[in-house]
Amino acid sequence: MAKHPGKGDTGFSGTRWSTRNSVGENAKNVSLATLQALLVDGIDLYNCTRQAHWNLKGTNFIGLHEMLETFYNALNEETDLLAERMVLLGGVANGVTQNLATSRLPPYPADLLDSIGHVKELADRYAQVGKALRDGIDETDDAGDADTSDLLTELSRAIDKKLWMLEAHLHGHGTEPNPA
Repeated sequence: MAKHPGKGDTGFSGTRWSTRNSVGENAKNVSLATLQALLVDGIDLYNCTRQAHWNLKGTNFIGLHEMLETFYNALNEETDLLAERMVLLGGVANGVTQNLATSRLPPYPADLLDSIGHVKELADRYAQVGKALRDGIDETDDAGDADTSDLLTELSRAIDKKLWMLEAHLHGHGTEPNPA
């Protein structure tokens, strides 16, 4: 299969491979750029979730520890869906550690131990990824890639449910979000 660079004007500059997939070229390029950014954010969120899972101490330890384990296992599957969608559109998914520096999430505090502190940090990041997924739904739908938009809709529901569970743990701890 022929290798050719992505179109810079659409935001995707990664490696492209020829494919018989009938999604239009512009839609592929927009979707690939969107998916790559979401893949990096998703891998970063996975790592943040594991960091909290390993290191949290305090209130409701075992409940949070077990909940976060289910979260990072689900994130592993969800990032796999993003990467596979990139590949079937003719892109190359770049999830190597060196590429994680392009994450749009803020750095996670590596020295944090307090369970509620971890939950707040994670809730902020899950909310940010949820917003990025919803933005991606619109971007890919507007470009004409309904299937990628549908995948992102599925993933946004899953992230929103995790955010709801995190926020439920924050209730009564003075860490509720400001009303929008």
